[in-house]
Amino acid sequence: MKSLLTILALLLAAGLRAQPAPRSVSPAAGRFVFGPATTLAADRELLPLARYAAPYLGCRVEERRTADGAVVLLLDPTLDLPAEGYALDIAPERILLRAPSLGGVFNGLQQLFRLLPAEVYACRGLEAGTSVACCRIDDAPRFAYRGMMLDLARTWIDAPALKRYIDLLSYHNINKLHLHLSDDEGWRIEIRSHPELAAVGGFRGGDSPVRPVYGKWDEKYGGYFTQDEMRSLIDYAALRNIEIIPEIDLPGHSRCIASVRPEIRCNYPPDTVSTNGYDYRSAWCVAREENYALLDDILGELCALFPSEYIHVGGDEVETSQWERCPDCRALMRRRGLADAHALEDLFMERVAAILARHGKRPAVWNEAAKSGRLGREARVYGWESVRASLDATAKGYATVVMPGESFYFDMRQSPEEDGHDWAGIFDARKTYGFDPAGCGFTPEQMKHVIGLQGAFFSEAYISHDPERPDYLDYMTFPRICALARIAWSGNDEGWEAYRRELTDAHYDRMAAMGIRFRLFPPRLEVRDAMMHLSTDDGSELWQVADGGAPERYRGPVPAAEAPRMRFFSRRATARSPYVAGRSYYRTIAPEVAITTSMGESRRFPYANAERYRGLSRTTRACRQGDWVLYTFAQPVRCREMFLQTGNRQLPKTIVTTGRVEVSYDGRTFHPAGELRQGSATLHPDRAVRAVRIVSTCDDNGTPYVTIQPPRIKPAL
Repeated sequence: MKSLLTILALLLAAGLRAQPAPRSVSPAAGRFVFGPATTLAADRELLPLARYAAPYLGCRVEERRTADGAVVLLLDPTLDLPAEGYALDIAPERILLRAPSLGGVFNGLQQLFRLLPAEVYACRGLEAGTSVACCRIDDAPRFAYRGMMLDLARTWIDAPALKRYIDLLSYHNINKLHLHLSDDEGWRIEIRSHPELAAVGGFRGGDSPVRPVYGKWDEKYGGYFTQDEMRSLIDYAALRNIEIIPEIDLPGHSRCIASVRPEIRCNYPPDTVSTNGYDYRSAWCVAREENYALLDDILGELCALFPSEYIHVGGDEVETSQWERCPDCRALMRRRGLADAHALEDLFMERVAAILARHGKRPAVWNEAAKSGRLGREARVYGWESVRASLDATAKGYATVVMPGESFYFDMRQSPEEDGHDWAGIFDARKTYGFDPAGCGFTPEQMKHVIGLQGAFFSEAYISHDPERPDYLDYMTFPRICALARIAWSGNDEGWEAYRRELTDAHYDRMAAMGIRFRLFPPRLEVRDAMMHLSTDDGSELWQVADGGAPERYRGPVPAAEAPRMRFFSRRATARSPYVAGRSYYRTIAPEVAITTSMGESRRFPYANAERYRGLSRTTRACRQGDWVLYTFAQPVRCREMFLQTGNRQLPKTIVTTGRVEVSYDGRTFHPAGELRQGSATLHPDRAVRAVRIVSTCDDNGTPYVTIQPPRIKPAL
């Protein structure tokens, strides 16, 4: 019997350890077999969860039945487990799932799903004869808060897509969904007392006063949730053990609402010459008393709509220079004896916290808002800037969600040549998995204030990646969310290599069945004996693509001489890897170039930055029709590819939104060479180039300047 149980334990291991890992497993002899007569039995309070599970398991639901052949769900407050813990007993005659709360029952159902074939997530019911090994599992989470933040302000995500994402989070035991509902570029929630905020501010471009800055520049783009739609989403998430926490970002990041209600801004005339008439100020005026009445209306409705104890009110990246220029804010500082404009944020957040308290809620804030320590300790702090920010918040006694960008901002790129931001670092699931608060310097007393971990996806770049499909969002967040879920639920004691093998051997199939377009780890590329050799150990298929060609199956080593034009990647079901290539594929040259434009030169970011291939340059204003950027090379340049980019490296913002490209081979006569695509152009000249010119055909780009990147030029072969 001892040998049999050992074998059963090994057979169970793949299903039990790969997302998230239960804390206690006791194998037993036998198997429970699903069949046409299998039922889901639950008392009245658990019937909604039984109905949730029924399509996955293919069982009919019966109230309060404990006979053989049933999956039985029971609330058991006598269990010595945290609220989200559960006890799962699988015996040959029945499966019994007990928990002290609905959340615990839901978590136990997810563990049961993970023991079954991956096809369970297709929600078509199990095939007759599907069985699961008998065992006893006792489990509970490491942290009570296991969250994910999704930015809906920059890229609109509608209700069906958001429900899909809620499902994906719930499969991984994520229990908090922090929705970033407002920012400079969008307002995504109906406020019935001020319907213009969403009806107007929910859209940018076209006839909206909010100008487009990231993508879809030639259409009126956006959307918002009505309160009834949001209430339905709240209920949908709650059944799946997910609390939705709304965020209205204050007092900065408010250009959108300020474009709809300009009177909330500070009392001085803005400089709109650089933006072609657009008021680019983004902060609420602290001194304007009417602003707090408007905030009372807004926050009062949110408090009534959302069951969450907390309303997130932002507090990050406030441009205090706007308050310094405001005579009313300066007068307020004198009356209150405040030394600098940063103290005005404390005053503003105290007023906002008082509004929330009157409506029975607590404030949640980004770590900057708690830096001075003046905010009341009823506030919850989200430590995003760094580990040090969370150390500071916990030392001050704030309940803290730890989420430093360098490990948990899933909009960061995952390798140097992939899409995404890089200001917080370049990392994949391995770094997320490796994070452990215990090794970050928190004292035992500070750890008492760490309530959990959270990932984040800010969506500035998503809008430029076909957001009507989930591919980019999935690719950027999975499997990083898997790693977050694992460490937040059960830690990372087993080590990366063991965890990675669990992912590839067991959880990849589950994510594919869930329909996730997740990221595979890149295949290995080695050069031996003048040949490029590709390999992978995750069961994926290898592919190769030559410049200008279609992808082809990798059939064996490729001559290293082809490296400058070859890339490779892998596919497995719904997933794909990033491209990998030899160093020579990415090699560029830096011919001497002079950059001039019709839009002036920033003193802080001069053209010399881009001319010397050392960083970005900026103009002094946004582009208008007929404006130009001219790249003149000291000597004619022969190359196989020339990439000219306006805007940020990681996303198309501060660009020439529409325009054409012209090329000159003698420095005098220019010839059409194509249209800009998201502010950039890629040329493949068949002869030496002396100059290239970008000509704007748009009126502005919604920002105060155009960014100019150094040209990226690949040498001729």
